[in-house]
Amino acid sequence: MLTGELHCNCPDQRGSQAIADGLPDSLVIVISFFNFTENGDIMKNLIILTFLSVAALTACSADKNENMLLTGSERISEYLPLIKGKTVAVVANQTSMVGGKHLVDTLLSLGADIKVIFAPEHGFRDLADAGAVIISGADPVTGINVTSLYGNRKKPAPEDLEGIDVVIFDIQDVGTRFYTYLTTMCYVMEACAENGKTFIVMDRPNPNGYYVDGPILDTSQFRSFVGIHPIPVVYGMTLGEYAGMVNGEGWLAGGIKCDLTVIKCDHYTHATMYKLPVIPSPNLPNMNSVYLYPSLCFAEGTVLSCGRGTEFPFQVIGAPKMPDTGFSFIPKPTFGSSSPKHNGEVCYGTDLRNALADSLVPKPEMNIGWIIDAYNAYPEKESFFTGYFDTLAGSTTLREQIIQGMTADQIRATWQEGLDSFRDIRARYLLYE
Repeated sequence: MLTGELHCNCPDQRGSQAIADGLPDSLVIVISFFNFTENGDIMKNLIILTFLSVAALTACSADKNENMLLTGSERISEYLPLIKGKTVAVVANQTSMVGGKHLVDTLLSLGADIKVIFAPEHGFRDLADAGAVIISGADPVTGINVTSLYGNRKKPAPEDLEGIDVVIFDIQDVGTRFYTYLTTMCYVMEACAENGKTFIVMDRPNPNGYYVDGPILDTSQFRSFVGIHPIPVVYGMTLGEYAGMVNGEGWLAGGIKCDLTVIKCDHYTHATMYKLPVIPSPNLPNMNSVYLYPSLCFAEGTVLSCGRGTEFPFQVIGAPKMPDTGFSFIPKPTFGSSSPKHNGEVCYGTDLRNALADSLVPKPEMNIGWIIDAYNAYPEKESFFTGYFDTLAGSTTLREQIIQGMTADQIRATWQEGLDSFRDIRARYLLYE
């Protein structure tokens, strides 16, 4: 193996370094060019550089698994021509990685003219608490202005998009209606449609994209930042597919259409069990929590703690007044949760830290039995639910069904007509098998 660095004192140094940065760890090329001046050897050096670059890329291609999954942002040749000579805005966070390098840094190394970065909930490069105010300001790495899309302003204003030709969206989703990155994407799409901007989604796999489940949101009463469209809790689509559905179904304000391009993943299907390389938010630290999230997030609308303020958020549920069944935890201020529910109190409840190891997840359906069991065991039922539960569920129906004593199977049966209708809509916009 050859090792070292790429040095080139020529106008195309940034592009050459980008090639070197793109090589896998299994093949690192050493090309050293010194005193690259206007002399008789310049053509010779250029020929050598070209030859070695082509050889390196050919070797990389041959070395790769032909079926290796690539995210949209990793398919540089697909989108680079679309932004060449254009002014660019990027919607991104800590998940927006191209291999081991952030998308923004990658685009800059490729010569992209990035004018502004938009940050969703939890921030751009550094993770903030759920619900924390994201302050706009300069990115300390690139100096590019970062504008928050979480807080008082969730949608780019017309002045934010002045002088912008293309808006790129690249954020890892987890496939649930109440995960706010989905809503942020839709608001950005709407702003692009209203201001005549091209919108490009760098698609990423959905770790919960292998099934569709849950109650349909009633948009007439329960439209919010954790649910804006008539879809189930788990919608089984990538964000690229979802963007196509939003456009096709006329779900943007006034039925306007966005100039949309989706850079598809390569070698991905909805049967792909994708392990996230970067945690999507502070309280989803591993795949166990990602798979449990669609079911346990309902605890956020009850007296139950879902483990925020512990080392295992969204992997337990409990409350101080739950019966002591031998398992307990104590929420305390920690990374991602500076003021957790039941701070400092002993919470009794259900331990799901080994759900993945015990094959309780992943399953092709949500498990509402955990919330039902907790309600049935809670001694003060009149205070079990909060108003936020209906917001998460998308209607009053689920809460009412639990109070009435319906079983999980009986409740699930009431979802089926809505799910069948949604599947018919969804099928028109799927980009992957």
